This record gives sequence, structure tokens and C-alpha cells, in this order.
Amino acid sequence: MSLLFWIIVLSPIVIFFVVYVMTNPTSEIYLPQISIPVSKIKLYETVSSLTRLSKPRNYTNVDALDEAAEIIRQSFEKTGGNVTIQEYQFSDSTYRNVICSFGPSQADRVIVGAHYDVCEDQPGADDNASGVAGIIELARLLGKLKPRLKYRIDLIAYTLEEPPFFKTGHMGSDVHARSLSDNGIPVKEMISLEMIGYFTQEENSQSYPLAPLKLCYPSVGNYISIVGNLGNWGLVRRCKNFMTQACSVDVFSINAPAFIPGVGLSDHQSYWKYGFPAIMITDTAFYRNKNYHRPSDTIETLSFDGMAEVIKGVYWYITQRSQIVVTPPPAKEA
Repeated sequence: MSLLFWIIVLSPIVIFFVVYVMTNPTSEIYLPQISIPVSKIKLYETVSSLTRLSKPRNYTNVDALDEAAEIIRQSFEKTGGNVTIQEYQFSDSTYRNVICSFGPSQADRVIVGAHYDVCEDQPGADDNASGVAGIIELARLLGKLKPRLKYRIDLIAYTLEEPPFFKTGHMGSDVHARSLSDNGIPVKEMISLEMIGYFTQEENSQSYPLAPLKLCYPSVGNYISIVGNLGNWGLVRRCKNFMTQACSVDVFSINAPAFIPGVGLSDHQSYWKYGFPAIMITDTAFYRNKNYHRPSDTIETLSFDGMAEVIKGVYWYITQRSQIVVTPPPAKEA
């Protein structure tokens, strides 16, 4: 048989396999009976407090970063978690990661993180006060609901994610991941919350780094995305399965090489660098939100209904992942 024959026969199979691996489909469905008391008011309050500082919270305004870190620390303290500060020096300044931990202190870690700095002079409501509001709300839920955990859950607000520090050893997430690696601390997984607040119903509001992806994903930016490299296929699938159960917002995912623009564009790539499994949960940033790195990235542009649903999904995942006795999802009524 000719080579052309085999190309014709095998091409659909290869395409199906590539699309399956990339999109990581799941049969799980939303279960509205799962009740998680996420507070939209608390989410709003956190974003508001971080976006209304006297100066933008960028690396040149160390006082503003310190003020943001203190807001986060105080919010964490109210949840009853164990709060610590990881300080490090760059140039003549001190920068801080703020950490809130739940569960057994010596157990393997599940990390959920979000950066609190901004790029240049903008309020950074979606990028990334939304993610910080998310980890603070997760801490509040863990403190209130008190699930019995077999893993240690670390909720971390990172400093210095934005340029000129991105992909350097001065990123807060790089400092943290390196400290784990240097001390041989086992990490089950890391989840980066990177811009989780912008949702729209406008047609053709969603774009993609590669044109063929339009054939696999929606054209309307009203979903949340889980992003991983090819090595984290199982982690993406597991996270997607649980998030889909508790989150009424549609959950899509992509596993793709890290060189594709956007796949590694947050703090999770710091953990890849040290060999830890890590993924990102995102509203896809500049592929949807035209306010990205602009003064127009304000609180008024965010959907707190959408953010709340995302946090429901993340909470359900990290607790079902980490509980000593896993709570089965409630059966659907006939």
C-alpha cells in the first residue's frame, strides 16, 4: 500500500489523539447540590482594598507592596490558619511572600498561589487582585469548614511576578519553589490562580495563541481554563474533574508545550523549574481581557459571580484531593 494511503487512513486518528491529549475531556458534570459558602462580598472587599492603595503595588513602590502584604497577612490571620512571612532581599529592598497553612505541618504539600504585585502603574484588579482574593477566600473556607486534611495546604501570596522579574530567580514564587527544593520538601502539586475575574458574554470575545485552537474551544469568553504542560496531563484532568462538579461556570483545559504563548505565563512555571507538578487556573488573561496591564483593569470590569464559582471549584478540588475521608459528591435527584 502506498504512503499516501496510510497518511489518509492515519491522519484522522492522529488528529483525534492530539486533540484528546490537548483538551483533556472529562465526563464529569456540574452537581448543584454541592454547597460551598463562598462570599462574593469578601472577594469584592479584597479586590477593592488592593486596588485602592495610595500607589500602584509594583516593585518600585515597596511601601505599597508592604501595605498589600499587610492587608493579606491580616486577612489570613482572621481565618485561623498558620501565617508565616517569607522575606528576601533584592537590591536594597525587602520583599515578602505571605503564606497561610492548613493541615498537618509535616505532610506533603498542596500549594495554591497568586501574585499580588502589578505591572507598572495600573490597579491590577484582574491581574492579579482577583487571584489573591481567591486564595484569601479559600483560607476563610478552610478555617470555617475545617475539613480533616491529610496533606498540608499552603495558600501563598507572591511578590514580584511581573516584569522585570518574570522568569528570574527574584520572583517570589521562584524563591519559594527553590526553598522547597533545597530543603527536600515534598510537593503533591501547585496551582497558580492567575486572573480569575473577567467573564463576558460577547460574541468573538475569546482569542487564542494559535488559530486552530478556535476549532476546539469557545469563541465567547465566559469560561475558566486549567492550563498545564504535557507532563501534567493527569493533574489537569483530576483538577478539571472535581472543579466541574462544583463550579457552574464551564471549565475547559489545555495541555500543551510550555513554549506556546501563555502556557507558562504565571507563577506555576517557577515550580516546573524545580521539578514540581504545577498548573494554572485562569480566565486566559490577554486572550480575553483587553484591560490586561492597562489602567482600565479596574474592579468594575470583574464578575464576582464568576469568581465565586471558580473558587467553589478550586475549594472542592483541593479538599477532596486532601481530605482524610473523601466526601463523595451527592447523588443527583431522579
